Amino acid sequence: MPRILLIDDDEHLAAPLAAYLARFGLMLDSALRPGQGLAMLKATTYDAAILDVMLPEMDGFALCREIRKGSDIPIVMLTARGDVMDRVVGLEPGADDYLPKPFEPRELVARLQTILRRQRSGPASAASSMACRSILKPARCAAPANSSS
Repeated sequence: MPRILLIDDDEHLAAPLAAYLARFGLMLDSALRPGQGLAMLKATTYDAAILDVMLPEMDGFALCREIRKGSDIPIVMLTARGDVMDRVVGLEPGADDYLPKPFEPRELVARLQTILRRQRSGPASAASSMACRSILKPARCAAPANSSS
């Protein structure tokens, strides 16, 4: 079961979101403060993280940069600040996706599933698949590596 870390100071968000994500086979742990979240990331293996932008101690952008210093974990930013520049600023420090609040939990699940699916396929296989399609005929790309066709 994929394990997700939520770092958000809204203490009323984690429990209902954890129950909702569990319906889709996702386990949610949560931290109310960035320092607590960073410690959890060091102690436990997570498949993705969800960060609020407006946090105590440090904002979500700074937290994202701090996480990126030692991890390539997929990150989804959640924030009440939803205009275009805020989304761009959220993606620049290394977030993989950005979802404005209020959000539909089902949309968050879809975004998490997409990120996790992409992560499982890995950048090398995705890059080689794209290179194959651009260089070879599509039928050749589908052939096994040891095929002599």
